[in-house]
Amino acid sequence: MKDVYKSSMLYDFYGELLTEHQKEIYEDFILNDYSLGEIAQERGISRQGVHDMVKRCDRILNGYEEKLHLVERFSKTKEDVRRICQLADSDINQKNISEIKMIAQEILDNY
Repeated sequence: MKDVYKSSMLYDFYGELLTEHQKEIYEDFILNDYSLGEIAQERGISRQGVHDMVKRCDRILNGYEEKLHLVERFSKTKEDVRRICQLADSDINQKNISEIKMIAQEILDNY
C-alpha cells in the first residue's frame, strides 16, 4: 500500500511531465487500480508493454523526485504543520509558543 501512495504522490507532483500516453497508462494502473491485463486489452498492447511503461514511468517520476525533492519537502511541511496543530491544541505556554514560532520560521526559510 505504501508504494501505491508514494507512486500517486509522485504522479501528483510530476505527472504533467509525462507524455499523454504515459499518463493514461500510469493513471489506469496506479490511480484507477486496473490490472496490467485490463489495460493491455483496452489499449490493444501486450501486458508486458504495459508493465514496461509503468516501470519506465516509475523511473522517470523517481528521477524527478531525486533532483527536485518536492514530495519530500511537501511531506516535511505537512508534518511540521501537524506538529504546530498539536502544540496549539495543548496547553499554551511560552515553550509551546516558542516551538510553534521556530517550526513556522523553518517552514518559511525553506520556501
